[in-house]
Amino acid sequence: MGDAPGAARVLVVEDDPSILLGLRLNLEAEGYRVGTAEDGVAGLERARTEGWDIIILDVMLPKLNGYELLGSLRAARIPTPVLVLSARSSEVDKVMGLDLGAADYLTKPFSVPELLARVRAVLRRHAAAPQVWTFGTVVVDADRREVRKAGRSVDLSATEFGVLLALVRAAGRTMSREQIFDAVWGAGHHGTHRTIDNFVAQLRAKLEEDPLRPAHLLTVRGVGYRLVP
Repeated sequence: MGDAPGAARVLVVEDDPSILLGLRLNLEAEGYRVGTAEDGVAGLERARTEGWDIIILDVMLPKLNGYELLGSLRAARIPTPVLVLSARSSEVDKVMGLDLGAADYLTKPFSVPELLARVRAVLRRHAAAPQVWTFGTVVVDADRREVRKAGRSVDLSATEFGVLLALVRAAGRTMSREQIFDAVWGAGHHGTHRTIDNFVAQLRAKLEEDPLRPAHLLTVRGVGYRLVP
């Protein structure tokens, strides 16, 4: 099954090259868009700066272990659901992972069908939660695909809504224009930076009190954009 725009984005943080390759190939075969990291520091950086629907996280990682990575994400209030993988099967280890905020805990060795089933289950639970964000007087309701400003409905095109949704889901993190392209149009889409700039300008005109002095849809020079409450 090929990659498609809108497919769930999965970050796999695993230091064993053979396991990492196997996970990536199997997830991509199911249609997921997959990113990888081979140590905890690289995994934390990708988790903090890119938008993911789920993170598959090994515990025994170099540089920064999985528990430390997970704790850092939750301390930063990054809500991306995390499926922990570990060779540690004791109840204490499972409880530690879940108490740190993991959505699920799977012990090694595991079967690929079980892993895929757990990924689907975590994504379903996460999708079932209300997907509503607010900034200023603006309310973004992802389930209804509705945006309201000061209580009044705002008419956005499908692409404008996609760009806005990518920014609100980033939870204050800066997104490069390439990351916005990937989130809205899918990997492999070719466009110019000006395309993203135009859509952000349109969103500012509709959502900011003063589009020329935006308070929420901010430019990060040389990088991209971020949305702040």
